[in-house]
Amino acid sequence: MNFRYFKIIVPAAALMTAVGLSSCTGDLDVEPIDPSSTMTPDEAALYTKCYATMALAGNGGANGDCDIDRLDGGTTGFVRQLWNANELTTDESICAWGDPGIPGFNYNQWDAAHPMLEGFYNRLYASIAYCNHYLDVCAGIDQTREAEVRFLRCLYYYHLMDCYGNVPFATELMATPPEQIQRADLFAWIEGELKEISGQLLAPAARKSSDPGYGRADQDAANLLLARLYLNAEVYTGTARWNEAKEYAEKVINGPHKLWTGGTNGWSAYQMLFMGDNGESGASVEAILPLLQDGLKTTSWGTTLFLMASTWKADMDTDGNYGTTEFWAGNRARKQLVEKFFPNGDAPEATIADMAMAAGDDRALFFGIGRELSVSTPSEYTSGFAVGKFRNTYSTGANPHNSQFIDTDYFLMRAAEAYLIAAEADARLNGGQTSATGAGYINALRERAHATPMSSYSLNQILDERSRELYYEGFRRTDLIRYGYFGGPKSGEYLWEWKGGAQNGVAFPEYRNIFAIPSEDVNANPNLVQNAGY
Repeated sequence: MNFRYFKIIVPAAALMTAVGLSSCTGDLDVEPIDPSSTMTPDEAALYTKCYATMALAGNGGANGDCDIDRLDGGTTGFVRQLWNANELTTDESICAWGDPGIPGFNYNQWDAAHPMLEGFYNRLYASIAYCNHYLDVCAGIDQTREAEVRFLRCLYYYHLMDCYGNVPFATELMATPPEQIQRADLFAWIEGELKEISGQLLAPAARKSSDPGYGRADQDAANLLLARLYLNAEVYTGTARWNEAKEYAEKVINGPHKLWTGGTNGWSAYQMLFMGDNGESGASVEAILPLLQDGLKTTSWGTTLFLMASTWKADMDTDGNYGTTEFWAGNRARKQLVEKFFPNGDAPEATIADMAMAAGDDRALFFGIGRELSVSTPSEYTSGFAVGKFRNTYSTGANPHNSQFIDTDYFLMRAAEAYLIAAEADARLNGGQTSATGAGYINALRERAHATPMSSYSLNQILDERSRELYYEGFRRTDLIRYGYFGGPKSGEYLWEWKGGAQNGVAFPEYRNIFAIPSEDVNANPNLVQNAGY
């Protein structure tokens, strides 16, 4: 994909028209004096920007200007803040840093002025503005690309709906503040859009980075987003949609995107999903929507480098085979995540390889040497086991492209999620226990990880399996909310370290199941009503 694109600076009232939205061929960073002037749009550049906003902070790479006015690439990085919002707030991770916003995530104590939640919100609306602009000035040029941009807009609105509830909504650039849409109505709009565009997207295919279409959303991306939407329908609309969740998940399972099972050179198949050559090694057979990363061409502090560097320290690999010089030593596991693999509390102080062997599960990618299992001191990185899931090592032993920034593509959507959705929907349709079909979906994941299969799974066992398979990939907050274990009446039934700010965990109110709309946007847009509790 050609990362040549234009730039939009998006203010707090993010869907209002910004100066300079029309791109002309040539210098894409030039803002016209008269934005109403007739210019020829660079369709390829505008199209690419709709994707690139997820992988890059702005046009200038890691050290260039950020797309979001007043904020930096770390605060507004799509993957970084998706991760922070959905992992640091849960039983899976805690961060040692004191950056503004981190303690609020760690202790479930954010408010309407939380800087990272504001950054994520503005990144999503900037991304929607790019999509709306493309659909305005490039309509009719390429039907497939147009459908992809509509898909991406659905994806951005999905995350807004999931995280912020009732949000501003517009499908075109506006000169006036947008109206607020109710969560259930936004659900219905996303559902309708995805169904309307599905047949116009690329046919699903398993692709490597050298194949045409790698990194583009195809029909399975729409199917998987619909399955995810239906899985959480009861949260978003009050009405469960388990049949549809299973139906659309099985469309993916029965398609060309398959679980990668081909470990090589001592690396497990699971590890290869998160390594520097995952776009070339064959692991991308599982990738439904990869975000492209290259240590030379797509440098970013907020994408896969963040997922690796923030979780690693230089003592975690005896041969030093990291593929990057960046070690930030911040994010690590709360003990509840490690105990998903060691339910008897007997996780050893071991290397990553020995940890996985002791767990009998390739997915237990933890480092315990010199670490304590429990997080007694949140500000100390070695208080808690380290997580070695993401790395820039090449499975072939080849050298990465850069010694600092990494090549590991981020599989934003992968086939394993469909197996877990289908299994959970199957269990919910069968009184809380999987049928043989549902159990088979989970067993496919467990067998890939060399873990012992089971004949049936309860809903809570499926929730644990989702954590074992998808930890550190940005799903956990949504999963805990769906099960009632995040905030609200059942919040006290499942506590984790430092939940609600108490070392042994404490329940917190249901209103925290959605974040506050940033106060700056509420103040700028008279059509907005703040979420209850904030």
